[in-house]
Order: sequence, then structure tokens, then C-alpha cells
Amino acid sequence: MAKHTGAAVTDSGMEHFGYRESLARSIGAFGSFAAGVSYISILTGTFQLFYFGFGTAGPAYLWSWPMVLIGQLAVALCFMELAAKYPIAGSVYNWSKLLGSRVVGWSSGWLMLTASIVTLSAVVLALQLNLPRLWSGFQIVGDGRGTYDFATNAVILGTVLIVFTTVVNALGVRLMATINSAGVFIELIAACLIAIFLAANIRRGPAVFFSTGGYGAGKSWGFLGPFLVASLASGYVMYGFDTASSLGEETHEPRRTAPRAILRAILASFVIGGAILVFAVMAAPSLHDPRIGSSDGGLQYIVEQVMWGPLGKVFLVCIVVAVTVCSLAVHTAAIRLTFAMARDNALPFGEALARVNSATQTPIVPAVVIGVIAELILILNIGQPKIFTVLTSIAVIMIYLAYLMVTGPLLRKRLQGQWPPADLAAGGYFTMGRWGLLVNVVAVLWGTGMAINLAWPREAVYGAPWYNTWGAFVYIAVILGAGLWWYAARGSRQIGTLASHTRVADRDALQAEV
Repeated sequence: MAKHTGAAVTDSGMEHFGYRESLARSIGAFGSFAAGVSYISILTGTFQLFYFGFGTAGPAYLWSWPMVLIGQLAVALCFMELAAKYPIAGSVYNWSKLLGSRVVGWSSGWLMLTASIVTLSAVVLALQLNLPRLWSGFQIVGDGRGTYDFATNAVILGTVLIVFTTVVNALGVRLMATINSAGVFIELIAACLIAIFLAANIRRGPAVFFSTGGYGAGKSWGFLGPFLVASLASGYVMYGFDTASSLGEETHEPRRTAPRAILRAILASFVIGGAILVFAVMAAPSLHDPRIGSSDGGLQYIVEQVMWGPLGKVFLVCIVVAVTVCSLAVHTAAIRLTFAMARDNALPFGEALARVNSATQTPIVPAVVIGVIAELILILNIGQPKIFTVLTSIAVIMIYLAYLMVTGPLLRKRLQGQWPPADLAAGGYFTMGRWGLLVNVVAVLWGTGMAINLAWPREAVYGAPWYNTWGAFVYIAVILGAGLWWYAARGSRQIGTLASHTRVADRDALQAEV
């Protein structure tokens, strides 16, 4: 009898959606945790954005790190309850569809998908900040001092990485999980060692974090103005923990594994990433060095100054590994979201995008399509790096909005007495119990406030002209408007689970094998 890879899995949480099992369950507890950690990526995010936060508000900007943790932890706890009930591919899309409505679910999925593809393009650009520091030969275009040398070379390096993530994702989730887990293991060890070496070389005490350093002096909002801008450096890092749930259909015991993975991912990222940021400021030879607050210096510059001999280069290699697995995780999450929407026929060419390859047990077409689109977006960085920066910032806003489309409807369900389901506590699954309402309120207020702060039209973030300054409103209106136009014209009439992905198809397949 042929092996049936889509056999039903007990207690998978998929029975609520009527989907058949079509993906391979080969991810364990560490692989699930690694997926969330690699998306957040301590080394990628902190090393890519430290210069912006420090250059905008000085050392005291680091108070935004625990602030963002509190807000995002509230969101994560809500997601943990949902993952304990519904650990499913494209989790944000499916959750908002179930809790809200079909149009809310589709809108959140569309925002999350477009944002994820742009995020993939943005993450791979981080190679340019590290590889040429390791070896000048990685600066393929010019010497890096030409007008477009830096941006063009970043696109070339990024293109190579996207090809790699596309191939790995096309070959199957087991290979992806193996590479990702190994990369995260290296990243965590390296991050801990970086924090330890920085701590061993501190030059100043913690008092530096309690001084505004003159930032905001003479401004109407005082230090609060630059602090809110600088807090984006922390807000841009601590998201993506829902990836552990989005891989729920490929995880063993997902209703127990996914919630734990979400919590561990966000806490590990906060503790280790925070230690690196704090000790870097305390160990920097001079906080008045302008390179610390510039894009060609930043955290990498501090590490290179503090580390002795070739050690700084070794840690730069680890950062490259972190960027690689982060790109892999972002690509993987985007594929699962595409697959989830496509099997509902909620995207053009749904049947092709939802097809699972029988040999690799993974959706290959979405892997290729997402890789190609991400490559095309990268080209913007060559001639219009400022517009690309605006788009990547807006991608983060869209992810925060997509999260709100989950936490908002979830709060309504709580107020109506329809959440949490009784079987969570009865089955020993994660639930917040009596704290759920308070945490959910915090999650909604946080998401709303952070979205406003991210979108606020400021030249310090988005630059000029006006369509960049107001970019969050302009570009999101265009992206969401284009999506809703398709939804109104075709999507609303064709959306519905494809016959090839229904549980009836799963039952028929089992009968055929017998």
C-alpha cells in the first residue's frame, strides 16, 4: 500500500477549517523555536538598525527595547492562545478570517503577504553591511565609493541569497528546518559570546542610559520626539514570532509546541539582543564617534573596535549566518501564507500556488514566485534607495496592522464571552485564564499606538518629498486599494476551499489507497 503523506494527524487543530493534511510533519520543538528566532533574528535586526536608534536619540533610546517587548509580548500571548487552538499555515490570515470575517481575513493576509515579500528584499540587503567588511572581494561593483556602488552591490549579493532561499524552500521543509536550526544554533552561541566579550570590555557605567545627551533640547516635545523616532529601531526587530504557528501544519504536536516556541523566541531575542545593545554602548571606546550613529559604522563598528585580533571577523561571519537564516525564515513564512490563501482560492492562480509537490511535500510554485518578486523589488534599491527604505519601513507597518486584525477581533470575542474555548484549559493547552482580557486590551492598544508611531509623517524617518514623508498613507493606500479592488472584482465571488484541499478529498484519497 502506498504511503499516504496527507493522513490525518490527531489533535492537529485543522479540523476547524476543513482542510486536508497535505504538508509533511517533520519539524520538532527546536525547529519550531528556531523558525521564530530566525525571523526575529537578533544579530540581523540589532546590527542593521542600531545606528539609526543611537544616531537619533543616543544611548537612552535603548529604553525602547523593553517597551517594545511589553507590547509585543502581549500580542505574542494572544497568538499563543490561538496557536494552542489553531496551529495552521498562514496563521495570521486564518485567525483573522475565523475571528473577524472573510474580508478582514483576506485584508490581513494581503497586507502580511506583500509586507513579507518586501521584508525578504530588505533583509538580504544586510549582507552588504557585513560581507565587504570580511573581504574586499565581496565589493563586486566598484570600490564602494561610487554613487551607486554600495546599492548595486547590495542588490547583487541579495540576489544570490534569494536564489539560495528559493532553492532550499523548494527542496522541502526538512532541509529548510535543518539549515535554519543549525544557523540559529550558531547565531545564539555567537550572540551570547558577543554579549560576554562586550561586557568584559565595558568602559562606562549604566548612568549613560539615564541621560538624554542633549537630544530633543529646545524642541516642543523635548526628548520624547527623538525617542519615538528612535524606538522604530526596536519596533522593526521584534516581530515574526508567529512563524512558529504558521509552520504548525508541519510540526509534531503543534498545539503544544507552537505556543511554547512563540514565547521562547520572543524572550530569547529580548534577553540576548538587549544584552548586546546595552554592553555595546557601555564598551564603545567613544560615544562621540560619529561612525557609531552612521549606516557605515553602527554596532559592527563597535564590535570590530572592541574585539581583539581576528575575533571581530569571526563574529561578522556569524552575523552573515544570521542574515542567511533570517532570509530563509522570512521566505518560508511568506510561502506558507501564500499557500494558505491560495488553497482558499483567495489569490490569483490559486490552484497552481496551492499545489504541493509530491516528492518534496512543499509548495514549490510560491517559493519561486516570491523569490522572483523579491528580486524585482530589489532593483528599486539601485537608483532609488530612499524609496526602498520607505517601502521596507511601510512593510513593518503593514505587519503591525495585520497583527491588529487578529488581536482586535479576538478582543471582541472575549468581550462577547466566546473566547477562550473551554477545551484549551480542559486539554492542558496554553491559556491566559483571567489575565486574557487585560493582556488582549494591552495588545490592541499597543498595536494601534505603534502603527501610528510608525506611520507618522516625519522627514527624519521617511525623508522628502511629500510622497515619501506621507509614504505610509500613500503606499499602503495603493497596496491595500489594489488588493481590495481585486477582492471586489473577483475574489469575493471565487473564494472558497479548493476541492483538492478539502477533508473530503483527504477521505477519498485514503479510501483509494485501501
